[in-house]
Amino acid sequence: MLLGAVLVLLLLGGAAPASAHAALRGSDPEDGSVVASAPRHVTLTFTESVGLLEDSFRVYGPDNRRVSLGEPRHADGASDTARVGLPGGLAEGTYTVAWRVVSADSHPVSGAFTFSVGKPSPTAPAVPAERAGHPVTTSLYDTARHLAYIAAALLIGTAAFAALCRPPDPAPLRLPLLTGWWTLLTATVVLLVLRAPYEAGTAPGTALDASAAARTLAGRPGTALLTRLALLLLTAAALLWASRRRAPGPDRVSRAHLAAGAALSVGLALTWAAAEHASAGIQVPLAMTSSVLHLLATACWLGGLTALLLTLYRARTPPPATTVARFSRLAFASVTVLVVTGVYQSWRGLGSWAALTETSYGRTLTVKLVVTAGLLLVAGLSRRWTARLVTAEAPVAVAERVPEPVGAAGPAGPAGAAGPAGAAGGGPEAGRRDTDPGEQPSPPDGPHDPDGPDRRRRALRLSVLVEVAVGIVVLLVTTVLTGTLPARAEAEAAGAGPVAGLPGASVVTIPYDVGVPGGTGRVQITLDPGRVGENGVQAVVFGADGSLTIIPELRLSFTLAARDIGPIDAGLTDRGGYWATSDLDLPLEGTWTMKATIRVSELDQVSESRQVRITR
Repeated sequence: MLLGAVLVLLLLGGAAPASAHAALRGSDPEDGSVVASAPRHVTLTFTESVGLLEDSFRVYGPDNRRVSLGEPRHADGASDTARVGLPGGLAEGTYTVAWRVVSADSHPVSGAFTFSVGKPSPTAPAVPAERAGHPVTTSLYDTARHLAYIAAALLIGTAAFAALCRPPDPAPLRLPLLTGWWTLLTATVVLLVLRAPYEAGTAPGTALDASAAARTLAGRPGTALLTRLALLLLTAAALLWASRRRAPGPDRVSRAHLAAGAALSVGLALTWAAAEHASAGIQVPLAMTSSVLHLLATACWLGGLTALLLTLYRARTPPPATTVARFSRLAFASVTVLVVTGVYQSWRGLGSWAALTETSYGRTLTVKLVVTAGLLLVAGLSRRWTARLVTAEAPVAVAERVPEPVGAAGPAGPAGAAGPAGAAGGGPEAGRRDTDPGEQPSPPDGPHDPDGPDRRRRALRLSVLVEVAVGIVVLLVTTVLTGTLPARAEAEAAGAGPVAGLPGASVVTIPYDVGVPGGTGRVQITLDPGRVGENGVQAVVFGADGSLTIIPELRLSFTLAARDIGPIDAGLTDRGGYWATSDLDLPLEGTWTMKATIRVSELDQVSESRQVRITR
């Protein structure tokens, strides 16, 4: 704990912004620029390498219609760029570019910006809705990620427990080994199948698209998942080999088995490190090494705990104290590795103390730290019961040793030569008298507690059971953390300027439900520039399936209750697919109430309100 605190102070004290997810560094044409002639390409430059999708670019013209584009490529072969060709003869006006790529750490990122040809349009086109991902695809993918983490910990931890702690009865370990292997295999296949729709933000059915699947397999995340499948097949072969060829002795493991298990474990851990946060940003080699050690330590501790729990409950005979003591040492070493690597990864992902409370990544990390602290407390209790169990069983082990009589070096004398008790080796009294008293310490609980070891085993089982339950929660929170944008990347993306909306504009999305079939959707309203004075308003209506939809009427009004101003009608007019106005005058700064009334038929309409901050 002291080591962890010192490292936190040293590392976070000198933290500086850096990247982990891909952030948009620049664009050509630049965001908000006006070019004299139509460009031939749109080029984006990112802070790290990115993967391209078939639909990585969407460009909308001044009439809010989509522009036909070429195939996206990397500019000049640079992996941190994305480029798409534009058709010739682009009309004068403002164009909106929406983009979506996959960052090096496997997470999709997206945004939008505008540029104008000749001169800006009187009314800028609305920014299309950002594809946040299909809910079913995202849920299935996240579930598979959770299961993969848990299964890896179970598989690697159980194998490490069997090899390093050497329980005399390995039968209870077959179930967690098989469960971990099959679960990890199934989760990896699901992740591989869903990777293409997850990247594109589409429904699971699009996984059948051969071109999208081929593009996924060629990317870094797809390659990592394929490598994981190959390693799992090798792991199955290694487990069969280990079960058929035992090393000499009941509790020995050959060096070949240990080497094969260590190599496969490191390889499996690398498939995570190579496709997540550690593979991008600062200090990549060190970060990947730390990530591998962190995952292996987690598996040895939490997966080993599950193996120990099954051994305590289901072994034909209770495991000896030496097995439990070996795992206690393994768990202590694992916790030490977890503290060091965890502090480094936290520093790398946070970048500052403020990010611990001001970002989603920091808040999730805080939850993990709190749960991990609870886990360490329970682990400390298990360690105490382990020490007591070893102490309680020590006298039993000594008592089983055959005492050697003092006169054993020569032949036994007559029956009476040793005194009233008979021969030197006869009778219990003689045995106790002739044996070194230091070899037979009294049990700490004394003769009044003959079942001391059994009672300690029951207490150890309970504490280990609680430890396993809390450990599962830690793994789940860790999975959420790996899918959360690191605070460093969030800070860099914010410093790169607006990349997900019109320059200086305020974008509000309002979902609606009229209560009739086909009466659900959302309205995306862009208020430009969102400041005191004259503003332009553009509103686009999307249906339940996310496509543009046409409605008979859309009204928008603004009220500043604090100054008793309004409602001010925006006066939206239908511009052929979207609603807009260019002369909304908001006279004062403050928090205005924006009320949208959506009419979907002659009889059906609904009103929804949102708060909008207007600044000077």
